[in-house]
Amino acid sequence: MSLDPALRSRIESLLGSNRVVLFMKGQPTMPQCGFSAKAVGVLQDLGVEFAHVNVLADGEIREGIKAYGDWPTIPQLYVDGELVGGSDIVLQMAGSGELSRLLGVAPPDRTPPSITVTPAAVDMLKGALADAPGAALQLAIDARFQPDFQLVPHDDGAIAAESNGLRVQFDVASARRAEGITIDWVDDIRGKGLAIDNPNAPKPVPELDVRSTDDQVRAGSLLLVDVRPADERAIAAVGVPFESFDGDNRARLEALPKDTALAFLCHRGGRSAQAAEQFRALGFTRVHNVTGGIDAWAQDVDGNVPRY
Repeated sequence: MSLDPALRSRIESLLGSNRVVLFMKGQPTMPQCGFSAKAVGVLQDLGVEFAHVNVLADGEIREGIKAYGDWPTIPQLYVDGELVGGSDIVLQMAGSGELSRLLGVAPPDRTPPSITVTPAAVDMLKGALADAPGAALQLAIDARFQPDFQLVPHDDGAIAAESNGLRVQFDVASARRAEGITIDWVDDIRGKGLAIDNPNAPKPVPELDVRSTDDQVRAGSLLLVDVRPADERAIAAVGVPFESFDGDNRARLEALPKDTALAFLCHRGGRSAQAAEQFRALGFTRVHNVTGGIDAWAQDVDGNVPRY
């Protein structure tokens, strides 16, 4: 596609104003695709300040940046106005240390983590490896400490740890998050499959019941944030003061003092738990999720609130 001169000028202005620019889907606090999340994680793990462009909010840029750098996918990382590549290249360069050299930051710690793989898990995983000659087991642990096992090509230069004769490869960030983990195979009330006990994972965001939330909001000791969109709030809303994510309000909330007491509310508690985790990742220290959401509020606090 031929690039409109005005659009080219917009892109060049973005690149000229910021040394490191990530064109991504979503925001760094809420990536809208796994590849964007991986690229954000790499930059954050290196402690690099970077500008970002949410291509989902700008269709012109979304298509224009593909033509500008002759690169068909998103995300795209630019440094000093030059295209570095997408998430796979960014991850590879981070693992080799090339990205830290390019960005002028300290090289990553490549010390292998200390891990424990139980005999039961070893048996299951070696069985999977037997069906894939030349493959290695890789464990990725993202910024939310969610694990992801994959079979990948064996890499002698990768960060690797061994337990009970089983070798596991890691990227740089995952290696640090994996220190001290235990990998087990379970077949019990939890279900059947691999289970990871990770001492580094943060504890879940504390839950707060609807009655306590109502009391604290009325007392002025707690700020309630309803993360539902306006159309849902039009159906049912609490009868106490609350904030929303409408317009620029989310950015204003993110700028509050990090010791602000916050409770997040949605329909039944799922979306609000995600929002609470995101705010905790931003450094907020007094964050709660309202158990059961507005559905529980209608049942236990205010019967006039419609259920839907």
